[in-house]
Amino acid sequence: MERLLARLERRFGRWAIPNLTHYLVGLTGLVFVLSYIRPSFLAALLFVPELVLDHHQYWRVLTFLFVPHSSIYWIIFELWFLWLVGNSLEGAWGAFKFDVYYFLGAIGTVAAAFILGSVFHYPLVVMDNEFLNDSLLLAFATLFPDFEILLIVFPVRVKWLGLFTGGMLVWSGDTPERIAVAVAVGNYLLFFGGHLLGVLRGSARVAQQAKRRAEFLPNERITGRPKRACVLCGKTDDDPDADLRVCTCEAVCHGKPTVYCLEHARSHQRPAA
Repeated sequence: MERLLARLERRFGRWAIPNLTHYLVGLTGLVFVLSYIRPSFLAALLFVPELVLDHHQYWRVLTFLFVPHSSIYWIIFELWFLWLVGNSLEGAWGAFKFDVYYFLGAIGTVAAAFILGSVFHYPLVVMDNEFLNDSLLLAFATLFPDFEILLIVFPVRVKWLGLFTGGMLVWSGDTPERIAVAVAVGNYLLFFGGHLLGVLRGSARVAQQAKRRAEFLPNERITGRPKRACVLCGKTDDDPDADLRVCTCEAVCHGKPTVYCLEHARSHQRPAA
């Protein structure tokens, strides 16, 4: 994917839209103000395949990108978070790669609406930019997992928001809706599919190594320290009354680390040969 993007950027990079997030935030804020003044205005912007195809309302293919999701009390936070996520991704990737990611998500959302309406015959499919914004959040959480935001009064790392969002996308709806969601967030899968596979393979490798260590070290405790036993009475770390000591004296132990329980450490007898 990276090689393909590099080739595309060399050829089409001059057409990239710098600071795309600024336009998205500004137009979303404008739509919020207009919809607050006239609530029916918002319905004219949502993407409805039936209205686009049968009634030629082609503007909906673009205007659904600017539909806000918050009330008047949360719109500032929504716009700030969109600005933060978009600018961070563009700063990490560059304008061209971010533009490709965003518009692939927009195309995926449109395709998901047509899949639900044409393939699965869902009645009157209505799409906004929710899945597209979710894909932005997932990308941000993948690249900046330890970034903290303040939810009400609690700091939360964005990776937990990403995991929660991903879980909601996977488990919500029936099978056709899940297929449509997968298409809608296909931009994330294209950009980060290799990374996710690497994480899964790494987790499987760690689990396999832990299993091997457990097989080769059956007497090793969970803490990683080998089980000790008194050389005279045989008490081990598992005995609740055991208080084991290690001695390296020259007179009895000849400088070799030798384990005694507390009672035999005091008497300090020579271990039986």
